[in-house]
Amino acid sequence: MTVTIREIEKIPLKNPRVIEGFPGVGMVGTICASYLAEKLDMTWVGSMHSAQFPPISAIHDFKPMSPARIYASKKYNLIVLFSEFVIPANIVYPLSNVILDFAKAKKASVLYSLAGIATPNPEEKLYGIASTTKMSETLKKQGVELIKEGATQGVSGILIAECAARRIPAANLLVQTAAPLDPVASAFLLDKVSDMLSLGLDTAALKRQGEKVQSKIQESMDKMRALHEDYKKMEQNPMYG
Repeated sequence: MTVTIREIEKIPLKNPRVIEGFPGVGMVGTICASYLAEKLDMTWVGSMHSAQFPPISAIHDFKPMSPARIYASKKYNLIVLFSEFVIPANIVYPLSNVILDFAKAKKASVLYSLAGIATPNPEEKLYGIASTTKMSETLKKQGVELIKEGATQGVSGILIAECAARRIPAANLLVQTAAPLDPVASAFLLDKVSDMLSLGLDTAALKRQGEKVQSKIQESMDKMRALHEDYKKMEQNPMYG
């Protein structure tokens, strides 16, 4: 199973920070990453592709594009990757390795994964998993509570384990949530990330329009899910052939 990254524009960056956000608990990763790309006016520079991805194109601002995209900003020396569909389990490892290779090729200084932690009674608290001792100390200074025992899964789980094995500076930043889609928890996490990376990000719109953002993302996910189901039905019951 192959995953490729297709670059459509190259922006000169020097040891950029890389942030990834893929669908997971509370959809925190996708909400955070897509909000960063939009509000920091980042440039769409590429996309991720695989025959194992749903055969779907997203349409944003009149443009058809891959639902798994990459954005970059020279101003903030930042690269953001995210997808608008849940990554199939059998493609998580190949995708994680491709992201690591991409970050290495860009000479990234650090890799951050943004995600949620499921809990019945969420608190506004930031948790972290660090790939190196130095990163652990950095997170502690930022008031991040490090997770001593537990498990993490998906793209962010594989990435942090691989980064630890390769001694690549990386961190998973996680926020508690009890909602299927949680813009409020995402805004809290983004505030912390903005402070850590000096982005000056304004999350007021995300907090104020939480229900609207939630509805928009839910609609997008539902459309992709429906399209994928329709496509599979069409394959199983072709009209011709």
